[in-house]
Amino acid sequence: MKEKILAMLRENERGYVSGEEISERLGISRTAVWKHISELRRRGYVVEASTRKGYRIISSPDILYPWEVRPLLKTKIFGKKLVHFTVVDSTNTEAKELAEKGVGEGTVVIAEEQRKGRGRLGRGWHSPKGGIWMSLILRPKIQPHRAMGTTLLSAAAVCEAVMKVTGLGISVKWPNDLLIEGKKVCGILTEMKAETDMVQYIIQGVGLNVNLDEKDLGKISETATSLKLMLGRPVDRKVLLSEILYSMENMYHAYLRGDFHEVMKKWKKWNSTLGKHLTLKQGDREYYGLAVDVTPEGGLILEAPSGERKTFYSGEVTVEK
Repeated sequence: MKEKILAMLRENERGYVSGEEISERLGISRTAVWKHISELRRRGYVVEASTRKGYRIISSPDILYPWEVRPLLKTKIFGKKLVHFTVVDSTNTEAKELAEKGVGEGTVVIAEEQRKGRGRLGRGWHSPKGGIWMSLILRPKIQPHRAMGTTLLSAAAVCEAVMKVTGLGISVKWPNDLLIEGKKVCGILTEMKAETDMVQYIIQGVGLNVNLDEKDLGKISETATSLKLMLGRPVDRKVLLSEILYSMENMYHAYLRGDFHEVMKKWKKWNSTLGKHLTLKQGDREYYGLAVDVTPEGGLILEAPSGERKTFYSGEVTVEK
């Protein structure tokens, strides 16, 4: 009902809609209308009321409510079911619980704030208000060794969406870091449940610093940034989320069709790793070489000074400056 009342108010954003008209069109009492308006105000909407004129919406909150995001979606599946939290420990954890219960592919879990956001290798992910902290449930019929490819397509999709919405130059460092002017702005966390020969589900986590200020970044401000800081103004998170899901869905379906070339063409367009000399660290071991290519499974091919080539599917990368 909130969505219908909002739609009516937005039809007449410059004027008023009477309580009587809302009541008649929606088949609810005037008292029910007032209760729903009060609920919208509680959720952050500024709604002006006039005894003679009715109600008029003044402003909407910067909150990723499903009923705010849904009208902007251009996807067929991704985000059509959107589970929203104000505060949560981790969207990936919530998404895994839903996936275990059989929730369908394309379901998105999103939070305004995470208390225990997670990055790769068990690291924490700083997730205050103002970002896009989301997890997408995927159920691809692929073998487990192909799962890392979804990390690459998600990184490329976020880059594509950010560029489209903000015009900012952005790059992806293998396997999952998105950078603007050398500072981290986004991370991708892929988690999976699989049998020996088939993936049951993949949770694709995206943590994107959108409207964070320097005080929000705190200690990590030397190595991290946000779209707002780089752009000099806030970004409409609802529009950006819609574009991210649209790009992700398109690339995901291309990937499932076996069109990895198309996915990698886009990933390579944004990448800042290939053609660079780098050090790749796995545990206590370090490997040095030239990043020459990425495999269809998402593995990084590193050529050592000896000419020997080795493929890596995980590791911490430091690009030589």
